[in-house]
Amino acid sequence: MKHYNWDIFHIPQKAIPRLRQLVQATYLIFCLWTGWRFFLFFKWATGQSSQFIPRPPAVEAFLPISALVGLKQFVLTGRYDAIHPAGLTVFMAAVATSFLWRKGFCGWICPVGTISNLIEKAGRKIGVTIRLPAWIDLPLLGLKYLLLGFFLYFVLWKMDMSSIEAFIRSPYNMAADAKMLQFFLSPSETVLGTIAGLMLVSLFIKNFWCRYLCPYGALLGILAILGPTQIRRDTDLCTGCKRCENACPSSIRIMKKSTIRTAECIGCMECVSTCPVNGCLEPSTSFWKRTPLLVIPLGTICTLLIFWLTAKGTGHWNTTISPYLFKKIYQIQQIMH
Repeated sequence: MKHYNWDIFHIPQKAIPRLRQLVQATYLIFCLWTGWRFFLFFKWATGQSSQFIPRPPAVEAFLPISALVGLKQFVLTGRYDAIHPAGLTVFMAAVATSFLWRKGFCGWICPVGTISNLIEKAGRKIGVTIRLPAWIDLPLLGLKYLLLGFFLYFVLWKMDMSSIEAFIRSPYNMAADAKMLQFFLSPSETVLGTIAGLMLVSLFIKNFWCRYLCPYGALLGILAILGPTQIRRDTDLCTGCKRCENACPSSIRIMKKSTIRTAECIGCMECVSTCPVNGCLEPSTSFWKRTPLLVIPLGTICTLLIFWLTAKGTGHWNTTISPYLFKKIYQIQQIMH
C-alpha cells in the first residue's frame, strides 16, 4: 500500500485562529459583494435605476426555507429546484460539510457565525464573558431544536408534493430574495431592537444566537454527531489547564470528554490552537489513521467548491427566471421603492 506524506498540510497550532479569520473574512467580503450586486439588480428591477446589473445567484444562500423545500422535492422526485438552484446547492453543501467535517460550515464559513465570533472575542477581551449554569444552559439549548422541529414538521411532514410545487413556483417564493433585502433595508424598530439585544447579550454569553437560537445550526449539529470527524483529547498528555475550555466559542466542557463529538462543536479548532501540549488535542477521522491538522478547514472549503463546480457544470446554479420576469414578479408582490 502506498503511504502519503501529509506534512505538507501541517501548520503550527497557533496559526489556526489566523487562518480561520482569513477564511471567515474572505467569505464575509464575498457575501457583502453579493449583497451589493443584488442591491444594484434590485434597484434596476424596481425601476430605481436604468443600469442593469445581473442578479448574483449566490444571494439565494440566504433563503434556507426555500432550500429545505427544494431539497424535499429533489429527494422525492429527482427534480432540481429551477427557481433558486444556488440556494439548494449551498444548503446541500452545508449539510455535506457538517456531516463530513463537523460543523465546518458554522465554524469557518457562515457570516452570522463570523459576526458572532467577533462579538464573542470582544466580550472575552473586555472580561465580561460568563458561563451560564447547566440548569439554565441546557433548557436554552433546546430552543433551536424546537425551532428546527417546527420547520421540519411543516416542510417534511405537512407539505405534500402538490404543496411543495405550488410553493416553489409561487410569486412569494420567487420574490423571497427581494423580500429579504427589504427586511434589511427597512427594518422595524422591533427588528432593530432585537438585533441590538442579541448583539449585547452575545458580549456576555458566547455566540448566543448560534448556541441557542439558530435552527440551521441545530440541523447541522445533528448531522455532525453522526459524521466521521471529531476532536480527540489525549487524557494522558492533558495538563488540566482548561485553556481549551476558555477558548471554545461554544462553551463545551472539553475537560470532561476524551472525544468531542457534541452537536455544539463547530470544528473551529480554537481548542486545538490554544492547547500548550502538542498532540493532546487533535482532529481525528475514521478514514484517516494520521489525520492532518487542516482536515476540517480544507475539507470544508473543498466540499463547498465541489458542490459549486458540480452545480455550475450541470446547469444547476443559475435560475431559469429571466431578469424581466423577476421585475414583473417584484411588481406583483408590490416590492418597489
